[in-house]
Amino acid sequence: MLARFSREQVMMSAITSSGVHTMKIGIIGAGNIGHTLARRFRELGHDVLIANSRGPETLTHIEQETGAVAVTSREAARGAEVVIVTIPEANVAKLPRDLFDGVPEDTVVVDTGNYYPQQRDGRIGPIEDGVPESQWTSDQLGRPVIKAFNNIYAEHLGTLGKPSTAEERIALPVSGDDENAKAKVLKLIDELGFDGVDAGSLSDSWRQQPGSPVYGADRDQEGVRQGLLDAQRERSPEWRATEHSPGTFEAPR
Repeated sequence: MLARFSREQVMMSAITSSGVHTMKIGIIGAGNIGHTLARRFRELGHDVLIANSRGPETLTHIEQETGAVAVTSREAARGAEVVIVTIPEANVAKLPRDLFDGVPEDTVVVDTGNYYPQQRDGRIGPIEDGVPESQWTSDQLGRPVIKAFNNIYAEHLGTLGKPSTAEERIALPVSGDDENAKAKVLKLIDELGFDGVDAGSLSDSWRQQPGSPVYGADRDQEGVRQGLLDAQRERSPEWRATEHSPGTFEAPR
């Protein structure tokens, strides 16, 4: 079983006994991607804080399984070097408006979100009008974000990572405007067993959204780079809201 730490221990500076820096990672959202990242980052030795909308007391099973520490969303945002927001797109606007107040500017905020209008989120006007999903999320949070981990299934994220010496690894695109922040995320992706691909600025992040050639495709580096080039800006009808949206993933509408 993975070692568990108290909330106070995790939120303190963390250096391993060998002198190697252990990153503190906050995860807001405990769904498939959030749960998977919590487990994998703990396996790699990072300290993880995890939060959801229902409160820390509902995350006991994840604490026991992964060794992550359940906290409130505000504690996850304030106690980490990297904060990963991984919640349904429609719920981003429901996060506390002051969530990142007082959080250092160099804290990296990662958005894993995808807009699923027919399946889950319903119509979000600015995204329907062409604002890239993660740009909209950044506007809601009032913070720059890095878009990553959105184009891979959680099961694959948790099981298909390979050592850096492997001949072929799945590649994950990373978009954002802060080169230092992107470098930190690319390093984490490498640790997880995947190749990272710099996909450009946040305004280019539509190239990795649902419906794009790289979405759910498990391509290697060359394949991701080509897929980003081949992406079309306009959303296809199946990825746009209708007057009946939302339905479900089983019965989108």
